[in-house]
Amino acid sequence: MAAPPAYSLVATDLDGTLLRGDDTLSDRSRAALARTVEAGAQHLVVTGRPAPRVRPLLDELGSRGLAVCGQGAQLYDAGADRLLWSVTLDRELAETALGKIEAEVGQVYAAVDQDGVDGLTLIEPGYLMPHPTLPAVRVPRRDDLWCEPISKVLLRHHALSDDELAATARDVVGSLATVTMSGPGTVELQPCGITKATGLALAAEHLGLSARQAIAFGDMPNDIPMFDWAARGVAMANAHPELKAVADEITLSNEDDGIAVVLERLFA
Repeated sequence: MAAPPAYSLVATDLDGTLLRGDDTLSDRSRAALARTVEAGAQHLVVTGRPAPRVRPLLDELGSRGLAVCGQGAQLYDAGADRLLWSVTLDRELAETALGKIEAEVGQVYAAVDQDGVDGLTLIEPGYLMPHPTLPAVRVPRRDDLWCEPISKVLLRHHALSDDELAATARDVVGSLATVTMSGPGTVELQPCGITKATGLALAAEHLGLSARQAIAFGDMPNDIPMFDWAARGVAMANAHPELKAVADEITLSNEDDGIAVVLERLFA
């Protein structure tokens, strides 16, 4: 009889973690994930990307299961192409939060991810997409960002670093929203109390699994709640220092198939 897998739930971030810098998945990582699933574990994508921006990758992986999207605000069923659960960010609160941030640091440039499986990413004038391969629709005015329900707001500043912008936003936003930093040029506002951990816990409940059965991989501070929830957290070599500080293990970078290295060891 085959031994049970070391972990029954493998949660992976995408950008800077599972994906390479050009948004591709290496053959080695693909093979390691396939062996992991064959061994009986569940692979769960847990990402800041909204569901519409995750669907093509899930199709590439042949995944028909669940994915945690939008920093935990969406639980997406790939097989049914529908959201099992979603939380939206109140648009009036989002506008108020933006005003408070700009009162401290001057003009910021904003974008939003709309809610839903077909939601668009809208960007206002001056906002530059951190991932140019992801589709976005430029709108003429900030007011146009609020035309439909949204899952989050993305922020950029012309001079402040991501760490500086995120720190200021946390100080002034308070309970209006949760502030996260999910990658270079990606400071975000999401519904208050929503993190990757809330979405991951809900997905695990649907799968009949628990935190003690989970291993999580990430690279940025928005992955800290996921590491706190899972039994083991593995940071990439290219990870932000804040995440490395709370990780149980540091593997190779996303460019060097760091996830595959660990999975090959665990699911040989």
